[in-house]
Amino acid sequence: MSKNGHAHDYHINYIPNNSDGETFISADDLRINLWNLEISSQSFNIVDVKPANMEDLTEVITSAEFHPTHCNMLAYSSSKGSIRLMDMRLSALCDRHTKLFVEQEAPGSRSFFTDIIASISEIKFAKDGRHMLSRDYLTLKLWDINMDSDLSIFVICMKNDFIFDKFECCLSGDGLRVATGSYSYMFYILMVLGYLAIVNIMI
Repeated sequence: MSKNGHAHDYHINYIPNNSDGETFISADDLRINLWNLEISSQSFNIVDVKPANMEDLTEVITSAEFHPTHCNMLAYSSSKGSIRLMDMRLSALCDRHTKLFVEQEAPGSRSFFTDIIASISEIKFAKDGRHMLSRDYLTLKLWDINMDSDLSIFVICMKNDFIFDKFECCLSGDGLRVATGSYSYMFYILMVLGYLAIVNIMI
């Protein structure tokens, strides 16, 4: 865990609070830092994916979230479509994940286009702490952190070509519904059991 005077070199994308009520993290494209709410002059670098040579950069951090009840655990997603679950008790610098969540691809199906749409725009833990929701360009995925594969995949039909757009996601308090944004003034509310409702919001 390295102490930081200069905390970030890139735009800060996420600042989630920890369940301990004392700490929070700040995440940019390549680094996640841990802060104490009472100390504004220093932070500790806990995740750093910046390569020694930036030409070797293959992925960036796209989202980060603390576990809702275990203050030592956090997860972050990447532009390659993977989610890493980290335990801060195991190492000061979380350079090794305790679990990796990624959708298995069919052999030969990977391309530049699939790499782009696989990028995860947001992850959210459910209140139960066992389930996690992720959003990429085309799908919402519900994960069980006790397993290595997704429980449910909700396919969101996107008719636009703006593949670099990002959409957020959330879960209801009871964990039975998920929601995400879309185009044409719409957002989706989906039952975890598979029911789909489209709600049209005029702005």
